[in-house]
Formats: sequence, C-alpha cells, structure tokens
Amino acid sequence: MKEKLVNIITLGCSKNTVDSQKLLRQLNAGGYTVKADYNGPSDIVIINTCGFILDAKEESINTIISHIGEIKRRGSGRLIVMGCLAERYRNELKEELPEVDAWFGVNNPAEIVKSLGQIYHPELNGERILPSSKHYAYLKIAEGCDRTCAFCAIPAIRGPYHSVPVEDLMAESEYLASQGVKELILIAQDLSYYGIDIYGRQSLTELVSRLASISGIEWIRLHYLYPANFPMDLIDLMLKEKKICRYIDIPIQHVSDSVLKKMKRSHSGAETITLLNEIRRRLPDAAIRTTVIAGHPGESEDDFNMLLDFIKSFRFERLGAFPYSHEEDTYGYIHYSDEISDRIKEKRVELIMQAQQEISEEKNSKAPGKIVKVIVDRREGMFYIGRSMHDSPEVDQEILITSEKKIKPGTFIDVRITGFNEYDLYAEVL
Repeated sequence: MKEKLVNIITLGCSKNTVDSQKLLRQLNAGGYTVKADYNGPSDIVIINTCGFILDAKEESINTIISHIGEIKRRGSGRLIVMGCLAERYRNELKEELPEVDAWFGVNNPAEIVKSLGQIYHPELNGERILPSSKHYAYLKIAEGCDRTCAFCAIPAIRGPYHSVPVEDLMAESEYLASQGVKELILIAQDLSYYGIDIYGRQSLTELVSRLASISGIEWIRLHYLYPANFPMDLIDLMLKEKKICRYIDIPIQHVSDSVLKKMKRSHSGAETITLLNEIRRRLPDAAIRTTVIAGHPGESEDDFNMLLDFIKSFRFERLGAFPYSHEEDTYGYIHYSDEISDRIKEKRVELIMQAQQEISEEKNSKAPGKIVKVIVDRREGMFYIGRSMHDSPEVDQEILITSEKKIKPGTFIDVRITGFNEYDLYAEVL
C-alpha cells in the first residue's frame, strides 16, 4: 500500500480523545502516516464527533460541512465520521450529508480499521499515539453508564456501564509511563461505579492504589465521581498516597430535592451537602470541582436561588454551569416539556458564573507568596504555562510562570505565586 496521511479531528470530551489516540495507533501500525487535528491536506480525514448537547452537535456538523467543502476544493480525499453524533443520528445524517464516505458510531475501531483495508490488532488496544504534550494522558477506566439521569443521553449513545479490568488498566498505564506520561487522569462517565459490573463491588480505590505503584507516574487525577455511594475509602487513600492529586471532581447538578427528583438523580440535596462538607473536612487542602445545570424542567425561581445560595456559601474551588439542553433519547425529552426559555436559562447560568468568578478571585487573592509545585504544560508567549495539583488541563485555571531558564514541558518545578486574576495565577521559578 502506498503510504497515506490520515488526520483525526477530535471534538467533545476526553473520552473521545482516548478513542482517537487508540485509533491513530491502529492505523499507524497498518502503515498510515497519522496526525491529530492537522490543518493541512490529508488523504483521509476522520472526524470524531460529539453529540451530547446542542452546541456540541452544531460544532460537529459545522466541522463535517467544512471538511466536505475542503475535499471538494481539492478534488480528492476521503471523509469518515465517527463518534457520538454519528451514533445518535446516523440515518438522518447519511441523507443530509451524502458526501461523507462512511459513518461509524462509538466503540467501532475494528470496523473503521477494516474499512480502510487494514488488519485490526487487538494486542495494541492498550497503546496509542500521544500528542507532543504527552506528559499527561487520560485513562478511560470504563465505558457507558447504568444511571438514568433525565437530562443525559450517554446511556443511549454508549450503552451500559462496562469496567475495564484492573490488569488491562495497569498494562495500559505502564505503557503510558514508558512513553513519558507523568500524570494519569482517570475518566469515565462515573468513576464511583467502577468494578461493580465485573467484580461485584466498588473497586476504584483498589485500582488507584495499584496505579500509584507504577514508576514514572507522579500524579493521579480523578474526574467525574458521582455523589451517590461515593467511595469514602478513596479519601483514606488520598490522605496516605501523595501521588493522588488533592482534586475531587463531583458533578452535583443541583441541590433542590424537587429538581434532583426531576433529574432522576439518586441522591438528595441534604445527602449531597453532607458529602461535600465531609470531603472538605477531611481534605481541607483539596480543590473540589463541580458542574451544575440551570433551567432543568421544573426548576422554579426558588429552586434556582437555593442552588445559587449554596454555591455562594460552599465556595467551590472550580465550577462549571450549563443551561439545560432538551435532548432526544432522554427521559426528560420524553416526559417533560422544555418549559424554561433560553433567555432565562442563560441568565441563570450567567448569575452562577458571576458568583463563581467572585469566589475564584477571592480564593486566588490569598495565593501570592505561596510556594506551589506545578507541572509545566507548554510555552505561550512570554510565559510558561503550568498547573498545580488543583488544576486539570483544559478545564481549570493555569499558572503563568516567568523564567529566564528554558523549561521542558512535563517538568515539575516549585514556583512562588506573585499575582492573580479571577481565573489564573502568576508565578516565578524559585
């Protein structure tokens, strides 16, 4: 086969990022030259789409249309679309966009490889092509979800929860460490549920303990811990194991019992607040990150104010807020009307983020003079960009570092905080 260039464009979440990196490895093993998010001409373009909420769907469709136009202008090239959008709307998209050469949903890497005339290598499932900033990597410990949150289409898109065996995750993590990865970021739709389907018990703490034994891995970060049945033994491990970042990502979505019931969340507002207070009591130096939804069907003005007041009083270190999106294939779409206007949803999100901006600025104002360990991600203009253990890449604040000496990305260094704004810190190398 004549060597060809394959470019995979990844949209959406970190789970898609992992899927794309593993597919790149398979195609590279088959003789293709591979690139990720490449702007130049390619023989084959694969777009890994997101189909979770309206804005993500629109971005995916616009990206597909843009590449159809590019291929037409060049007069050559093949376009393949995969991922969540294709899983949800494949039949409709085939009719609307016949210029796309092939459509694949989620969890179909072998079919994609075979469609390109290559042999799929299952022995390479734990390997991937990493980006140049390969000092951190996402480790997907499970696929799908068994929960039935009213607003979420993930179970319909990615199927039931399926944990990856501990042995496979250990082998994959050891491979990543051998490639220079120093920070593992554990992801799944729900980390708390890990192990129940294959071991009959929650096994996240056991997994994290074993991952911490891997030489070369210096930080382990945990994303998406569901509040119900939170594995409290994980806190015991975090207190003992210094490799685990003091970082708890726990999407609460709301604190009003009436809204949580409408959302079909399996926890109450009081249980959520008790859990958060216990985590903060036991890990006072941790950054607690959450996400909330504004404008869910049934959310009254009083419900929203309850959420806003709690955010102001609890003072999360990191927070994201999203307007409710009325998504097909969800319980909410079938059983509720999208009764709250977009204007009110956006206003509620704005009020939440205004409050969080003030909280973030107040917390950051206490940082100057502190000595902080950071990992350096990249150089940008006159600054090196780093993160503390309280900050995850792409979603949290950054530390802008001045240094007269050259610093290699992936290096851990100690810095002194010298300044701040609402969402970033400034520092100098000690």
